[in-house]
Amino acid sequence: MSPLSDESTGVPRTTLSRVAVASCAGTTIEFYDFFIYGTAAALVFPKVFFPALGAAAGTVASLATLGVAFVARPVGAVVCGHFGDRLGRKNTLVVTLLLMGLATVVIGLLPPASVIGAAGPILLTVLRFLQGFAVGGEWAGATLLAAENAPPGKRGLYAVFPQLGPAFGFALASGTFFVIDLAVGPDSPAFLSYGWRIPFVASAILVLIGLYVRLAVTETAEFREHQAKLRSAGPQGAGGLPLRAVLRAQWREVLLGGGVLTILFALFYVATAYRTSFGTSRSGAGLSRAAVLGLGMAASAALAITTVAAGILSDRFGRRRTIIFAYAVTVPAVVLLFAWLTGRSGAAFGVTLAAMMGLYGIAYGPVGAFLPELFRTAYRYTGAGIAYNLGGVLGGAIAPLVAAALAASYGVLAVGVLLGVLGVVSLLSTVALRTRAARDRSPAAAPELEHTP
Repeated sequence: MSPLSDESTGVPRTTLSRVAVASCAGTTIEFYDFFIYGTAAALVFPKVFFPALGAAAGTVASLATLGVAFVARPVGAVVCGHFGDRLGRKNTLVVTLLLMGLATVVIGLLPPASVIGAAGPILLTVLRFLQGFAVGGEWAGATLLAAENAPPGKRGLYAVFPQLGPAFGFALASGTFFVIDLAVGPDSPAFLSYGWRIPFVASAILVLIGLYVRLAVTETAEFREHQAKLRSAGPQGAGGLPLRAVLRAQWREVLLGGGVLTILFALFYVATAYRTSFGTSRSGAGLSRAAVLGLGMAASAALAITTVAAGILSDRFGRRRTIIFAYAVTVPAVVLLFAWLTGRSGAAFGVTLAAMMGLYGIAYGPVGAFLPELFRTAYRYTGAGIAYNLGGVLGGAIAPLVAAALAASYGVLAVGVLLGVLGVVSLLSTVALRTRAARDRSPAAAPELEHTP
C-alpha cells in the first residue's frame, strides 16, 4: 500500500482531496450563478427587461422567471441522471458546469428591453430555464462524486463538500452585490446600466477554475466497478432506462426522498428570497439593502458550520437519526422564531435568518450521503436527482410564494406556521425511510448500497 493512499480503499489521498475540492467548487459555482439571478430579479430586472409593465407588474413578471428554473430542475435531473448513470458522473458534471456558466454569462451580456424589445424577456426566460436544468443535474452528480469515492466510515464527511455549495454560493453572491452596492450605489444609473452585469460576467472566471479542478478528477470507483460488471455481462447486462428502472423498483424512495428535502428547500428559499423583501420593507425589518446582504453573508457562515458538523456526526450516529433530530428541533423552532420576529427589526431579523440557515445545515449536511444511499448504483444519479429536485419544486418554488401571501394576509407568524407544517411532512418522510446502510462500507466491499423495501 502506498503511504500516500487511503489504507481502506487504495485511493490516493491527493485524489480524495481533489474530489472534495471538485465537488465543492462545482456546486458553489452553480449555486452562485443561481443566486445572483434571484438577487438581480428582485433588484433590476423589472426595470431592465419589464419596464413597460410598470413597477408592480414588472416585479411580479421578473420574479415569475425564478419559477421557470424550478420547472427545469426535474427535467435536468432526469436527463443528466440518464447520462450520469450510463456515461459516468464526471463527464456529466462537466456539462452541467459549462451549461450553467454559459447561460449566466449570456444573461450578463443580454441587451435591455429598450434595445431588443420583447426578445429580452423571452431570452431571459430561456436562459433561466437552462440555469435550472444545469442545477437539476448538478447536485446528485456532485454528491456521488464525493460519496462514492469516500473511505469507509467517512461518507458523511466527504458528502458534506458538495453540500457547502449553497453556503459558499450564497455568501459569494451576497458579497458580490454588497461590494457593487458600495462602489456604484444601489439605485444609481451605473448600477442599472452595467453594475448588475458584473457578477454574471465574472462567473466565467469561476467556471474556468471549476472546470480545471473537475477535469482533473477520475470517475468514481463504484461506478467503474458497475460498468465493468455490465461489460462482462454482455449486451443483456445493459439494462433498461435508468428512469424507468428507478420508478419501477424504488418509486417509494423517490417520493419520500422528495418529502425529506421539502422543508430544507422551504427554509432556504424563504430565508434567501422572502427575507430580502421583508428585511428591506418598512413593514418588515426596515433595513438597508447593504445591511440585509451583510446579514446574509453572516448567516452563510452559520450554514457552513452546521452543515460540516452534522455531516461528521452522521458518520457516528447515522444519517437518518441525525436528520430526524434536526427536523424534531426545526418544527417548533421556526414557529417560535417567526413569533419572536413579529414587531421587531434589526438584530431580531439577523438572528432569525442565522437560526434558519443553521437549522437547514443540520439536516442538509447528512442528506448528501443519505439520499444516494437509498438507490442502487445502476440508477443512483437519476433516483437521487429526481428526489432532490422534487423537494425543490415543493419547498423551493411554492413555499416562498405562499409565504409572501400568508404574511400579507395574516402576519409574519403565518410563515413560521407554514414552515412548521412542511417540517412535519419532512420528519414523517424521514421516519418512513429505511436503509440497510447502517454504517458506511467501502465501494470495493459493497458496490451496491442496497435498500430495504
